Amino acid sequence: MFRIIALFLIPLSVCAQNEPLLFSLESAIDYAFENNINAKNSESDVRLAQLQKWQTTSTGLPQISANVAYNNWIKQQVSLIPAEFFGGAAGQFTEVAFGTTQTMNGSVTLNQKIFDGSYLVGLQAAKVYLEISKNAKEKTLSELRKAVVNAYGNVLMTEENLKIINSNIQVLENNISELKEVYKNGLIEEESVEQLQLTLSGLESSRNYNLNLKKIAYQMFNLTIGLDIDSEVRLTDPLETLVLATQLKSSEKTDGTAENVIDFKIAQNDFRSKELLLKLEKSKALPTLNAFINGSYAGNSNQFDFFKRSQKWFGASQFGVNLSIPLFSSFGRTSLTQKAKINLEKSKRNLNDVKQKIELEIERAKNDLDFALQDLKTKKQAQELAERIEHKNQVKFSEGIASSFELTQAQTQLYSAQQQYIQAMFTLINKYVLLDTLLNPIENQ
Repeated sequence: MFRIIALFLIPLSVCAQNEPLLFSLESAIDYAFENNINAKNSESDVRLAQLQKWQTTSTGLPQISANVAYNNWIKQQVSLIPAEFFGGAAGQFTEVAFGTTQTMNGSVTLNQKIFDGSYLVGLQAAKVYLEISKNAKEKTLSELRKAVVNAYGNVLMTEENLKIINSNIQVLENNISELKEVYKNGLIEEESVEQLQLTLSGLESSRNYNLNLKKIAYQMFNLTIGLDIDSEVRLTDPLETLVLATQLKSSEKTDGTAENVIDFKIAQNDFRSKELLLKLEKSKALPTLNAFINGSYAGNSNQFDFFKRSQKWFGASQFGVNLSIPLFSSFGRTSLTQKAKINLEKSKRNLNDVKQKIELEIERAKNDLDFALQDLKTKKQAQELAERIEHKNQVKFSEGIASSFELTQAQTQLYSAQQQYIQAMFTLINKYVLLDTLLNPIENQ
């Protein structure tokens, strides 16, 4: 019975495995954020920074250690004691071995930092290091988002190109078929047929190229979002839908500031880290204060009977404070402090430079988006005009008014206008994403 059920279930599971994965643009971006190798590594880096922060914090908290030691004198050390101590003659010595041949002791020690300037700076540095890791993750996700949009758009553009090419091939094949009948009746020259066949050969070659390009585009998309390159996927957002959404969102774009851009945050954290390095060098001139307390028990015996009830153990405890004051370093600390100041000044200049560059980048991105919007309208108008011209030449050619050369020119012009329009749509989407990434960081999306 179970075998019969299994025979029915196996084909169903195979069919399920062969179903293509469906991706809208947003779902592809979300999938990439979870599965792309760079996204995973950046998440791991943030986790490592969090652990590093706790590791730094823990060094200033109580540290408890335990120690157990066992010693066995294979041959005890002999000491010479003046014999007169034991009633012997003066000038002579008595050989004496002190203690038992075996000893065991155990101790527990608690150490605590009371004041350490370097530790306080280290706590601040650990927080900055965590922020730097988060910035790096945000930068990675921003770049990944642009890469996914580019890969998604490449697939759609290739698919659209193939649709147009196949449609043009179908129209051209019909023209050639009709023209051959006219040629058989001796109404036109063979050159007219050959001219259109030459155009058809070019389109078929372009179709073969785009078929190969389509395979590569899908593989690049899979690789970008973190899938196996040979996985079967289907993209659900048409190119026109993305363009329409982009046009609508473009009219709603708000002014952004350089402080929200990830590159500025990275430069700002670099400045903060240089400030902390300066604090660290200054803190090395401060005293450090540490305290400890420990307790121990020791046992002595000539036989290994430490675990017997008769074994005597002697306890001891101790408390201590250690104050260390740096007095003179032959101006070594001064040199390190001056170096830290210079690096801080360089970082401050770099921060101002990055801010100005980002402001220019935002303005350029806005200008590029406005141009892309206008260019899309122009390319759409050019395509519509090319379609009308090609249609008129089709009519003229069928009526014998236009030559095959004129028809071929009109068709070539149309093919070029169609490709330029598709490219303009693809460019608009990328320009919008570039500006949107600047104005709306990943963490705010």
